Amino acid sequence: MAGAAWGLALGIGGCRASEPTTPGPTAQPHPSILVVTLDTTRADAIGPEARGVRTPAFDAVAARGLRFRQAYSSVPETLPAHTTMFSGLYPAGHGVHENARSVPARHPLVAQRLSAAGYRTAAFVSSFVLARRFGIARGFEHYDDQMPAGSAERSAAQTTERALAFLATPPATPARPLLMWVHYFDPHAPYAPPEPWRSQYPGSPYLGEVAAMDEQLGRLVKTFEEQAPPPRAILIVGDHGEGLGEHGEAGHGHLLYQGTMHVPLVIAGPGVAPGTSDAPVSQRRVFHTLLDWAGLEAKDSLRGTSSEVVMGEAMKPFLAYGWQPQVMAVAGRGKAILAGLIEHYDVVADPAEASDLSAQGPPERRLRDALREYPVPSPDGPPAQEALGEEERRQLASLGYVASGATPVVRPDAPRPADKTALFAVMEETSNLFVRGEYRKVIPLLQRTLREDPGNLDAALRLATAHSSLGQEAAAEAAFAKARDIAPGSPDVRTYLGLHYARTRDWQRAIPLLERSVTEAPDRLPALEGLAGLRERQQRWDEAIALRQRVYALREPSAIELLQLASMAMTLARTELAIESLEKARTKQGAAFEHHLELGVVYLAARRLEDARRELDQVPAGHPGHPMALFKRAQVSVLLNEPDQRERLEAAKRAADPHIRELITRERLFQRIP
Repeated sequence: MAGAAWGLALGIGGCRASEPTTPGPTAQPHPSILVVTLDTTRADAIGPEARGVRTPAFDAVAARGLRFRQAYSSVPETLPAHTTMFSGLYPAGHGVHENARSVPARHPLVAQRLSAAGYRTAAFVSSFVLARRFGIARGFEHYDDQMPAGSAERSAAQTTERALAFLATPPATPARPLLMWVHYFDPHAPYAPPEPWRSQYPGSPYLGEVAAMDEQLGRLVKTFEEQAPPPRAILIVGDHGEGLGEHGEAGHGHLLYQGTMHVPLVIAGPGVAPGTSDAPVSQRRVFHTLLDWAGLEAKDSLRGTSSEVVMGEAMKPFLAYGWQPQVMAVAGRGKAILAGLIEHYDVVADPAEASDLSAQGPPERRLRDALREYPVPSPDGPPAQEALGEEERRQLASLGYVASGATPVVRPDAPRPADKTALFAVMEETSNLFVRGEYRKVIPLLQRTLREDPGNLDAALRLATAHSSLGQEAAAEAAFAKARDIAPGSPDVRTYLGLHYARTRDWQRAIPLLERSVTEAPDRLPALEGLAGLRERQQRWDEAIALRQRVYALREPSAIELLQLASMAMTLARTELAIESLEKARTKQGAAFEHHLELGVVYLAARRLEDARRELDQVPAGHPGHPMALFKRAQVSVLLNEPDQRERLEAAKRAADPHIRELITRERLFQRIP
């Protein structure tokens, strides 16, 4: 089979060395299912074989269920791993290789399948990384992704309370089985376990987080088994692990070693005999197991048996910096990693992967074939976070997730991520400082990155942007020249150079650069946003509005952006657009919304008189526009033929400045007042 075609099949279905799994026994009626995903949880940090931590709740489920000792993540990032679990596809099949991407609608997710089969579906997630806007919520009738104010995550205790409240609410159709997914985020850095676990694990706050999470897991499982419609099934799985300094990686996302890829997995319920399995399995089989329990199909279910080459990838360094793409393959005791060259380990005898066996010969052929044929994604296209607003980027940054700002240069001599571990912490700090706008602090870090990785286009463009933001024009243009040397003709360099000029007195020089960028890539958000700002400076309002509308079709606008759009629409008397923008801003701001005058004025222009009255009555006396609000309210009063219209006109006259007095004098409506 040709490489690309074989790779696509691998991405969708995996590589098996035997016939499809034998269907397990199906319970009737179909069970309610609890799926618990444990974010950033290493396989050796939870369960009966965990080192240095007690996890009695997980252990209790494992004791009556089937525990997989060699379960693997498909990618060490949260959204891609969950997409694999809920689609049954490797990232090569579903296309989500990084956080902050959108799950393609063309791939049905497991909640959609079970909902169509009659299941109630509910989900409770603990991090913005899994917010519904990324598409992972499809098929869930109830999707709780509301984080505490000002935070991008919530604790296992907070999420458990929401899930238990749902279970305590009688359903409208009690006979329907329930699919409930609960996601816990606690072991994610920074590690700050609550008491008493903070004191119990003073030397390992990471394990303290795991132990605290385990207590909430126990509460959740107990209540689910008491209140969910019987029979009941439980599946608990890690999305990925945490490096904790092994192989030079403190966190996750950059490498493919066991600390980040080996995850806990246990199933318990109908058709599951208690015990353990040493066969390597992929988390993608969560999808098939849920379908099996629901009576839809049994192929590849964890209730059956199959022998597969388990695949995994870590493409973030490739997609962000142009480093070597990384692919993992596991079969039996053997694990191979391809990142420029092949590493080979016996993960049973050497779980720390301290001894690379590649000097003794290549791994077995099925591992070599799987590595060679696994499709590498194209680095072309917009960066992962380009379609997000500033607040959403800040939320991801607070969780340690910041994407690159440019398409990387693919280099034949690209470095291996495992050889650049000294830069991991530097680049993470760089990204966080950059998002927070601390450009003076970020410049020396970017300079270090470029010394150690001269072909890193993302670092060169960030350096140029940092200098530009500080008004250091000469340094910015020198950095842009370096970026041009790295990537001659790069549309990213052209776009960000245009954004640089837009900040300067020579802002007109930005116009042709950004116009070209928008022509070449009509959905390129930075170019669209920059050109919209320039059109506003030129007071070319129609074009500015059109560009803003294109931007907001690609990403969610903030309340401030909606108010700015409404202001431009009012300038051009585009009443309906002004109303739509102000109403959306009011929804976003809630009680903090202060633009009742503007909304009342456009409601009046649209002859929505009751709405205009409501908004104008909310303009407080101390508001600078209160005299105008009284004038407009008097107009509304006449049009509604209110009994107090004369009193309202007199109040408007008393508060009027010379301009408003002239408007009152010329207003024909007031001639109707008796």
